[in-house]
Amino acid sequence: MTVKHVIRQLVEKALYIRSLTPDIEDEINFELTRLGYISDVDYEALELLMSEMDEGRIKLVSRC
Repeated sequence: MTVKHVIRQLVEKALYIRSLTPDIEDEINFELTRLGYISDVDYEALELLMSEMDEGRIKLVSRC
């Protein structure tokens, strides 16, 4: 993945597979921690992901 807008790219991956997997969630959290801030593009992507999850179009996959 490129350095720029990694969170957006992770959200795109979750939207594509219609699931928020533990690996994707961990990578998003890692990037948020590493960067210490969130860009407007990444923020909008996370808002879209949350909206899609609220509407039931994206499922949250739990750890087994």
